[in-house]
This record gives sequence, C-alpha cells and structure tokens, in this order.
Amino acid sequence: MRLRILLADDHVMVRQGLRSLLESEHYDVVAEAADGVEAVRLSRKLHPDAAVLDLAMPGLNGVDAGREIHHVSPKTRTILLTMHTERQYLLEALRAGFRGCILKTHAATELVRAIREVCTGDGPYLSPGVSRVVLDAYLAKSGLPPDPLSDRERQVLRLIASGQSTKEVAATLGRSVKTAESHRGHIMEKLDIHETAGLVRYAIRNGLIEP
Repeated sequence: MRLRILLADDHVMVRQGLRSLLESEHYDVVAEAADGVEAVRLSRKLHPDAAVLDLAMPGLNGVDAGREIHHVSPKTRTILLTMHTERQYLLEALRAGFRGCILKTHAATELVRAIREVCTGDGPYLSPGVSRVVLDAYLAKSGLPPDPLSDRERQVLRLIASGQSTKEVAATLGRSVKTAESHRGHIMEKLDIHETAGLVRYAIRNGLIEP
C-alpha cells in the first residue's frame, strides 16, 4: 500500500515541487496545507501516514502544528523541514515528537529517504547538518534549558509575540477566549512580564520567534 503524505508549507511552489518529487517515487500526497492550523485540521480528517511540515508557517509554526497533529492523529509521523540550524528549534522539534528533521537545502534528495525511514524503518532521520547540531548539544550536555512554560503556553506566547490578539489566539488554537486569556495570564505570571512588548522581547531572546 502506498504511503499517504500531507505537505504543509506556505509557499505554493515549494509544495508543488515536493508533491512532484513524492508522486514520482510512488507516494500518495493526500493533501496540502498553507499554514499550521490547516495542517492540523487536515490531519484530523485524513490521518496521513506522514506529515511534512515547514518550520516557518503562519498561525501555528511547524513544531507547534506537529505537536497538535500527534494529539489528533497519533499514528501520523511528523517530519520537519527547516532552513534553521539553531539548536533551540531542532531540539524542541525532537522533544515535540518529530521523527525526522531535514534542512530545506537537502530536502529534494533526502525527503524520500526520510519518509521511508520514519514510516517503515526504525527512524528517526536527521539531515547531516541537523545531526551535527544535536550531537554537539549532547556532547556539550547543553540540551534545552529548563522552561517555565508548558507546551500550550509556549504556543500561546508565540502567537502573542507574532502579533495576534487574545481573540485571534483563541481562534487559531480552537479554544475559548476565556481559555486564551487564562493562558496569557499564566504566562505573564510565570515570566513576571506584564506587557506585550516584554513578551515579544522574551520570545525573540529565547528563539520562539524570529526577530
């Protein structure tokens, strides 16, 4: 049976190129998403074998979308595509349950192998550039520093720092405005930061969003 794949990237040409590549290798691309929220919705509906997610997407980024996909479609294996080799992004993706991390510069040559490895092999699959960063972090014994925020609070902080209002955060996450307000309050209390500008600075400083 052909493996069923979901592609998520906010660039149409990238999705088209990846679709063409995968279909030429006899994979079945069952859906495409332009943002993280849509990727989660489609995964809940279609339950693909693998979801290939770009890191930098509007709404939920790739890591947060992957974390949600693991809840709504537990058997879906997630693979992250990224231009970034910063330690915090890669280690957070692995902590979030991603089975593959591939640099976009290597995607065309490695994606087919990565999907095969994570879906039918033992996995995980890491691009050489990614594996070097992870190995360096291990050797330096400098994994992710202790984080005062929960996974959900980190998602909310990313959205706030990206410019979303509390109402927009609630809509993005499919939660009530009251719940989003509660998360915002807990974040401010835990970080001892009580204005949006301070939250944005914290998010940038800790690699949660790009400057």
